[in-house]
Amino acid sequence: MVDAPAIVQRPTLQQLNLSAGKKARLHRLLYQFGPANGTLLLLPYDHGIEHGPVDFMDNPDSADPTYLFQLAIDGNFSGIVTHTGIAQRYYADFAGQIPLIVKLNGKTTIPPDDEAFSPLTGTVEDAARLGADAVGYTLYIGSPAQDRDMQQLAMVRKEADRLGLPLIVWSYPRGKPIEEKAGRDSLYAIDYAARMALEMGADIVKLNLPKAHKENTKPPDAYRTLEADRAEMTRRVVSSAKRCLVLFSGGSYKDDETLLADIDMGMRAGAVGVIAGRNMWQRPREEALAAVKRTHELLGRYGASPL
Repeated sequence: MVDAPAIVQRPTLQQLNLSAGKKARLHRLLYQFGPANGTLLLLPYDHGIEHGPVDFMDNPDSADPTYLFQLAIDGNFSGIVTHTGIAQRYYADFAGQIPLIVKLNGKTTIPPDDEAFSPLTGTVEDAARLGADAVGYTLYIGSPAQDRDMQQLAMVRKEADRLGLPLIVWSYPRGKPIEEKAGRDSLYAIDYAARMALEMGADIVKLNLPKAHKENTKPPDAYRTLEADRAEMTRRVVSSAKRCLVLFSGGSYKDDETLLADIDMGMRAGAVGVIAGRNMWQRPREEALAAVKRTHELLGRYGASPL
């Protein structure tokens, strides 16, 4: 793992041109919780809808939301992400100890992703009432249902702007057309997803790390020439987000060294942090806290001043 500081400078809060409410809440996430050095370490817990109970089977304790909230506090995360129902039933016990991000849409894994679409599961007003510091929304880039998706996101963005809550967009390429064109995690698809989040008004975008294009697909010719090592491709997708902060996903469970190497690559490319769920709470508690400690040490190299 490379010890050098980030090569690419991420946008400052000032450059994001946020309203006072959004700026205050995002400052709280960046500088008052978690690493508290201008980076973000978020613990997502939206998997009960997105994947079902199967994700909790490796560590049965993780099925209990109380366990997750306490892990977020003890691990000194910047915030925890839940859907409205979990927040409504459990967050009052932990309010003030860990910032809350409420996810506003979701879908199950039961139907195929050919025409992926996540309907609303809550509102920005719900999130504000529950004490959230930000809201999250999943946008499926390239899905045949993207027209409804973009309209729904525009409505959420309007309400987030009105109530002063930062908007984090899970920008995920999905659907049969994107698989045929390049693959959901290809450079072409992730680069498009990064730019779409900016264009749609996200304050922060959550992305997967880009990979080479799938065999027997047909991305634009220009993207074939851009395939390089993953570090260079990662810098490209962060650059496409411009004045939208980038979070990279921790993804499915992986060993510590692979996880830390991926986080380091994203931070060197100019990301603001990482959102890692299964890589944390699918481990036994003490192993999870050990992994979080190493992640904090890594993020400590990439701090930035508030301005």
